[in-house]
Amino acid sequence: MTDYIRNIVQTHDSLTARTLIRGATVLSMDDDIGNLVSADILIEGSTIIAIDEDIEASDAVIIDAAGMIAIPGMVDSHRHSWEGQLRRLNPNATCLEDYSNATHFSFAKYYRPADNYIGNLLTALGCIDAGITTVIDNSHNSRTAEHSDAAVEALFDTGIRAIHASGAPVAGEWDEAHWPGNWQRLQEKYFKNNPDSLVSLGVMAQLEPQLWAEARRLGLPIVTEFFGSLMASELESLHQQGLLGPDNIFNHCTSLPDEGWKILREAGVRVNVCPRSDAHYGIEDGMFAMPAAQRHGINPGLSVDNETSYSTDMFMEMRVAFYLQRVMGMHQQHTCGFKEALTTLPAAQLLKSATVDGAYCAGLQDKIGSLTPGKQADIVLINAEDINLYPSGNAFGTVVHAAERSNIDTVMIGGRIVKRDGKVVGVDSERLRAAVDESREHLFAASGYQPDIFAETFLPLESAQSGEAR
Repeated sequence: MTDYIRNIVQTHDSLTARTLIRGATVLSMDDDIGNLVSADILIEGSTIIAIDEDIEASDAVIIDAAGMIAIPGMVDSHRHSWEGQLRRLNPNATCLEDYSNATHFSFAKYYRPADNYIGNLLTALGCIDAGITTVIDNSHNSRTAEHSDAAVEALFDTGIRAIHASGAPVAGEWDEAHWPGNWQRLQEKYFKNNPDSLVSLGVMAQLEPQLWAEARRLGLPIVTEFFGSLMASELESLHQQGLLGPDNIFNHCTSLPDEGWKILREAGVRVNVCPRSDAHYGIEDGMFAMPAAQRHGINPGLSVDNETSYSTDMFMEMRVAFYLQRVMGMHQQHTCGFKEALTTLPAAQLLKSATVDGAYCAGLQDKIGSLTPGKQADIVLINAEDINLYPSGNAFGTVVHAAERSNIDTVMIGGRIVKRDGKVVGVDSERLRAAVDESREHLFAASGYQPDIFAETFLPLESAQSGEAR
């Protein structure tokens, strides 16, 4: 499969003129709209027109949402989508080196454009299935222009809303001549004359002012993997030079000193945190940075980061955030004497992190993140009558502490239904599995990996070509 055929997902139906979601419990995440026990949501084309308790729209297609909870589509603020076919190869990873051994230092080097396509396609479809309607695709395996094209086209094909942040590979040989000129090429090929596209362009770059300058010349947001005191020590100089701004998106932000947070706040840098990733890979102190960010007036989005060790589940990110904060706050109170330590992140606040704050991190707060008339119709309907959720004693508690991807009945992105009756629509499952299997077989053979579905550790691989340790 050197080339790829874009025939796994059928073209989504054209927009319905008017759709009425009737009788849902609405968690709007909009202070003006509030929360409604039973309400209707009227959608015209791609846009929410009205939310009220009883809307008359005889010409609308009706979605009966009685017994369901309507929430805004969730936003994954940071995902390495190209790794989709490497799911759970490395469940017991303990550090970033373990993660890299199963990605950058091994399989990434052998990705063909077709592998980028199927990785992004699988990740995006998994997002939709899990109620994630927007993803910031941190694509740090853009080995050639063709690899980048494949990743972008996969996002288009799934119907997800996304920012494709094109990034340089971490290891192995790649076409350095196309970098960073690939950014302008991508912009002109896919986005320049496509203002209504659900997919837009960004870049991945570390603390590299020259690359940042090129991104800013093109008007593109800049995504940076950022954590620890060493990187934090660069902030003052960057800030004094005027190089930090609202077009910066920083991932992780673990173990930053107070002065670093003050600079990020003053500069308007957007932030996302990774409850599972930071703990799973022991990044700095392993504690996600939401409490520190909030102390400094920053409300970060949530992100899954990758699927090589765990699931694509934003519900789980909210729950891990809750329990990490609970145990850390109790430890600080009882052991360290910090009586004012935060012990609870309320369910409504966690859902805000997964929706409103994620939309802000993506720079899309005027389009998505809340159920607000005038915003795009990115909507998730959760069946609260399912046996694991009924009865729903508290709507926020049901969503944040109990719901699963299997409880998601309907997902709408920009007014189009992409999941209906619990199934992602338009997917040829046989073709999808065949393409994933072919990609994995190629990557495993090329890297010399012998699959072991019971392995406790993922050991560094020997190169199939040179015999050098990876």
